[in-house]
Amino acid sequence: MKLSNLILGRPLETSTEQDHRIGVAAGIPIFGLDGLTSAAYGPEQTMSLLIPLGLMGMQHYLLPIFSAILALLVILYFSYRQTITAYPNGGGSYTVASENLGDMAGLFAAAALMIDYILTAAVGVSAGVTALVSAIPSLHRHQLALCLLILAIIVLVNMRGVKESGFAFMLPTFLFVGTLLVTVAVGVIHALAAGGHPVALAAPPPAPSKTMPYLTLWLLMKAFAGGCAAMTGVEAVSNGVTAFREPKSSNANRALSVIIGTLLVLLLGLSYVAKVYGVSAMADPTAHGYQSVLSIEVAAVFGRGWFYFLTMGSVLAALAFSANTAFAGFPRLARAIAMRDYFPHVFLVRGRRLLFTYGIYVLAGLTALLLIVFDGVTDRLIPLYAIGAFLAFTLSQAGMVRHWMKCRDAPHCGIKMFLNGLGAVATGITLLVVLVAKFMAGAWMTAILVPLLIAMMLAIKRHYQSVAEEVDDPTPVHTANLEPPIVVIPMARWNKIAEKALRFGMTMSTNVKVVHVDSDDGDAVDTMWNDMVLTPLRKAGLPEPELICVASNYRTIISPLMDVVLKLEVEYPLVKIAVLLPELVVRRWWEYFLHNQRVQWLKLALLVMGKQRIIVVNIPWYLRGAGAVGDSLTPAAATAAHKDCAYASDDNIAASADNVLKH
Repeated sequence: MKLSNLILGRPLETSTEQDHRIGVAAGIPIFGLDGLTSAAYGPEQTMSLLIPLGLMGMQHYLLPIFSAILALLVILYFSYRQTITAYPNGGGSYTVASENLGDMAGLFAAAALMIDYILTAAVGVSAGVTALVSAIPSLHRHQLALCLLILAIIVLVNMRGVKESGFAFMLPTFLFVGTLLVTVAVGVIHALAAGGHPVALAAPPPAPSKTMPYLTLWLLMKAFAGGCAAMTGVEAVSNGVTAFREPKSSNANRALSVIIGTLLVLLLGLSYVAKVYGVSAMADPTAHGYQSVLSIEVAAVFGRGWFYFLTMGSVLAALAFSANTAFAGFPRLARAIAMRDYFPHVFLVRGRRLLFTYGIYVLAGLTALLLIVFDGVTDRLIPLYAIGAFLAFTLSQAGMVRHWMKCRDAPHCGIKMFLNGLGAVATGITLLVVLVAKFMAGAWMTAILVPLLIAMMLAIKRHYQSVAEEVDDPTPVHTANLEPPIVVIPMARWNKIAEKALRFGMTMSTNVKVVHVDSDDGDAVDTMWNDMVLTPLRKAGLPEPELICVASNYRTIISPLMDVVLKLEVEYPLVKIAVLLPELVVRRWWEYFLHNQRVQWLKLALLVMGKQRIIVVNIPWYLRGAGAVGDSLTPAAATAAHKDCAYASDDNIAASADNVLKH
């Protein structure tokens, strides 16, 4: 079995796509893990912002703030059920906004979602590693390295396909949910049995001292905005409806119901347990011995025994793998944008496992960059979070209102319009609160990135439009000026590769020009030109090619060759010029580095500096394996084969490239 098949799985036929659709059980970890795991860091974000009020302030305001967040979550749940039903082929914010509010609104949603998916991946991995270093503080100094390692594992699992990633992440998802539900249940039971004041088996760290006498409106807005990070995964299911088995909408809605219902219980339950056990957030997440709020809660309920480590292990796995939600959604979003020509068309290409592979590559690279810049610390990433999600929520719900206005005959149209309208108003207000509250903490970056991404997508659209205008040709084939081209063959020395290029060139045209650049390598073509080329051709009565020798006093090759080609283009304004480039093709990847690659520089120069009448043709010589140079060529030619079409030593490549740019 090939190593690639072992690691990435065997390539899948397009006809098997239906067999790789997923059900509700697999859909929960694929599209819901991000939302579910926000229960692990959502309450902590609110509590960390309430630290100035001290322990009593945190306990007093935590539940009311999260009650408002949960009410908003319920509104979003009913709104997105409508979206999934109305758009069974994928009703993400970009699609809904584009179809109902126009392309510009769609681009705002697309830019917001792309930022949100990148942050989802980075925050998920970072939060998972934070859970690990909370349990094992000695690993704190390796936090960034652990983040990058887990990211690599997630990418590898996703490259195997949607169905396989669902099965791979199913166990950590259900273990995470199960252990936290047990923690909530046992904590609530102990609290009720103790009259609301249970005794912690592992005492929580002392709360930071109180620095503010009362809750200000500004602090309330910041705490609410921090907790809204718990809602960032709601969009994912509506983006991925097409991944579910038939009936797609019903299965997607079932998965959404399980995800939102479980998240409501976890958020409310963990907030209550934190209150009754006197748990507070630690002030400095970079300090040695730092513990997350969830770690403190589990230790308070169960102590630091086997269940604590089982829970924290499941939290680590689930948080880290929650980045999978982004890897499931981002490639689909990129494909939807590319279908409308606002993104490179490479994002439309499916890979060996029926995945949009390039979307995975780009997301992995951007996530790694973000983790490196912010050193893998969750609290440094969270301020950037939620802006994109709530902008997408607002545009999606507003688009659905417009959708129902156009579909007046739909059953219960008025109720559906009201629910989506309520969702649009609620998320719009929340967006303003989050933007204001988090602006100075880092949300300004998102506010700048969104218009920059929109400008980039508009530029891509203009490019594709200009290409279409230039190359589209509904007219019949033109029959004028169908003349053979002038063939130009760069030649360093005479060998089998050069002979192959010359023979092919002579089949194309009778006007063949062989260009040899005299540098300091001592291998002149003109010394053997009569014996090896002209004499055999004269005997056969065939047209003779012209040999053009060009001096190169500074040992450069590409610039003199370009001079010859561009001069011919001027001298023959109505004739095409075909430049034949002989090159070696090796069988093993490492052999590529043993041969001069100047032909690639020449090809680049011809493509960049040439015009429509210059055509580049590769003439490959395939080596037959290790030692194949000796099998394919004469011993003398084998020694110098890697110099073919390179003329001189490798150290001239950079100089030649510079000269091309200066030309």
